[in-house]
Amino acid sequence: MDLIQLTHGGSRPKAPKPENVELHFSEKAVLELERLVTHYPDKKSAMLPALWIAQREYGGYLPADALAEVALRLERSYAEVEGVATFYSMYHPHHAVGKHLIEVCTCLSCYVCGAYRIADYLKEKLRVDWMGTTEDGLFTLEEVECLDACDRAPVLQIGDQYYGPVTERDVDALIDKLRTAAEPTTIKLADEIVQAQLHKSDQERIS
Repeated sequence: MDLIQLTHGGSRPKAPKPENVELHFSEKAVLELERLVTHYPDKKSAMLPALWIAQREYGGYLPADALAEVALRLERSYAEVEGVATFYSMYHPHHAVGKHLIEVCTCLSCYVCGAYRIADYLKEKLRVDWMGTTEDGLFTLEEVECLDACDRAPVLQIGDQYYGPVTERDVDALIDKLRTAAEPTTIKLADEIVQAQLHKSDQERIS
């Protein structure tokens, strides 16, 4: 059995110099971050939601410029922000992902129920390996740890949705559906998490 690959390898991008950082957050993103910061004891504590904002604003992943912008806006070092972004698997630092990230759970229940059969089918259908992105930029395929949906094994996560138990026929239908989706599920997921954070923060302040 192959080990789960957690990084893309390759050289690590150099941190942009502070004076060379170009700010790409939209006006909406700046206002969202300002609101979120007010609900934390300091700017550093807002780093996780700030990274979600950045991941949405930068097209579904976190290039060096995105990490540098978060560092600048939260008054932290680039190394600290990069360390947080690379620690959590839900962020995608440095490497771009497709419009739709297909995550295949291969933990015990899913493994027993045929996760690798589904994975092999996806690899053949999309012509990519783990951590690979299709030539048209639509799909990235990743192997993930337990998605906590063992009753639906084998299960996939795409954006904010779980699909399972899935068969090869289900995979065909999902791929066809996603090919015509107007909005990238990677960006949609990031935005939904940001909005949930804003709602939660506002509710906590009211209570």
